[in-house]
Amino acid sequence: MKSMTAYAQKSLDLPQGSLHWVIRSFNHRYLDCQFRLPDDFRHLENPLRQRLKERLARGKIEANLHFNPDPMQVAQSMSLNPALAQQLRKILSELDQSIDDAKVDLAHLLHWPGLIDHQQMDMSGVYEATITLMDETLEEFIQARSTEGEAIRGLLLHRLDGIEHELLLVKAQAPNIQSYLKSKIAQRLEALGVDVDAGRMEQEVALLLQKSDVDEELDRLDVHVAEFRRIIDTEEACGRRLDFLVQELNREANTLASKATLVETSQASVQLKVFIEQIREQIQNIE
Repeated sequence: MKSMTAYAQKSLDLPQGSLHWVIRSFNHRYLDCQFRLPDDFRHLENPLRQRLKERLARGKIEANLHFNPDPMQVAQSMSLNPALAQQLRKILSELDQSIDDAKVDLAHLLHWPGLIDHQQMDMSGVYEATITLMDETLEEFIQARSTEGEAIRGLLLHRLDGIEHELLLVKAQAPNIQSYLKSKIAQRLEALGVDVDAGRMEQEVALLLQKSDVDEELDRLDVHVAEFRRIIDTEEACGRRLDFLVQELNREANTLASKATLVETSQASVQLKVFIEQIREQIQNIE
């Protein structure tokens, strides 16, 4: 079981500069991968995206790459355009003769279009290192997801134990329902001053027992809880399946509450819904 939220980062120093990957994720119904890459690394987006899709199933993924080039490498990739420099020198000389005290800051000329040629930095090995570093970052990211997922799994198991406890309480009250219904009908008839023979009384009790029978709901809840436990012990992405199971649990709990006859079973039904809602909130974060 893995959480959909996690964070991981890794850095690597190379002769050309430093690489820094940051991968984070948030809850999302589907898998949504978003990359932020320097312009010189844009051609890597498709293979990098494919790597994420092979390892992740759900979540909004933000993968950001930062590349800080080495200043010496940048300087070595720069060269002066001699022809343009000579032309600018001639213009500056004429300007100096035409205007008294003409002063030009040579640093400003560095921004003159075409004066400085920027050669492509030698990026041999950088792109391969970028992919390798992302794989390492992704591995830590997945491990962080697994660690948080294991913590959520513990919380879910605790809630499932609570559900099973409440189901046992409801089952334990089953023998008391018939005597309770008999007593309730007898009290109403006595209040109305109506005499009913024993056979008729038994028929009414049997009818009410049939309407309030919850054995089917209890059986289905047991099955759903068992399936829930099985799924959270698998290694596959299970968030969507668990979401479906929670809907089924909630449906059976509502039916159980509507059929509650005793105060104890009514209270147990309410507590069941509390546990189910807590489970629903937790699985929103499951991949």
